[in-house]
Amino acid sequence: MPTSFQVGNVTIGGELFLIAGPCVIESEAHSLKMAESIAGIARALKLPYIFKASYDKANRTSIRSFRGPGLKEGLRVLGKVAASVRVPVLTDIHRTEDVERVAEVAEVIQIPAFLCRQTDLIVAAAKTGRALNIKKGQFVSPWDMKHAVEKCWASGNERVFVTERGSSFGYNNLVVDMRSLPIMRQFAPVVFDATHSVQLPSASANGEPVSGGQPEFIPVLARAAVAAGVDGVFVEVHDNPQAAKSDGPNALPLSELRQVLVELLGIYQAARQAAQP
Repeated sequence: MPTSFQVGNVTIGGELFLIAGPCVIESEAHSLKMAESIAGIARALKLPYIFKASYDKANRTSIRSFRGPGLKEGLRVLGKVAASVRVPVLTDIHRTEDVERVAEVAEVIQIPAFLCRQTDLIVAAAKTGRALNIKKGQFVSPWDMKHAVEKCWASGNERVFVTERGSSFGYNNLVVDMRSLPIMRQFAPVVFDATHSVQLPSASANGEPVSGGQPEFIPVLARAAVAAGVDGVFVEVHDNPQAAKSDGPNALPLSELRQVLVELLGIYQAARQAAQP
């Protein structure tokens, strides 16, 4: 695995860290509330933390779905979070023309799973010098993610990690192959996305064109991933998932976050101790 690197006070590769936040920026007040709440929990547990939220969800199921506040307002909110809560921020991009402006605010630029093969997008993001999180597409094998990572390396940026978020299993369902974690960890630090992995994509609940989810399996899969050996855990968290404007059905309730993290840290420490000679 390549040498670890820093994102603010977070070490990517070598110690367990957390990426968490709401799926989309719903408002400045909500983003600050979530960032402050999650950061407080993480600090108490001495767990390095990166805040995540999207300014534009360009891959929503329906044309009527909420996409977010847009680039200008979204980056303003993310900048406020970074300055007020004093945590690195991560957000995803969908267009090369947004890259430079996003890099002015976000310390980590995320390549969405659906776009992990988009060479121009990866190259443009890599050339900013910001750290990159490339999410593994539901349709991509773990060994083929090395090609996405190499696009970043070839652009002069070795500050890249990859995220597992499940693989397509028939229609409207995902499954996690835990073998992908050590396979990808051979060429980059690996994060496990415990919330999108339980998503039921475009499942159309009650006739509505939205994705569903099975959040009861978030702790189970997260525990398994940490035991298998990952560098970080990605969790979408919301204080009221039923009212969330995006991905509520697969979000972890804020009230449950601390207990989940306590369990993950216990497994992480046990695995590290067991590995010592």
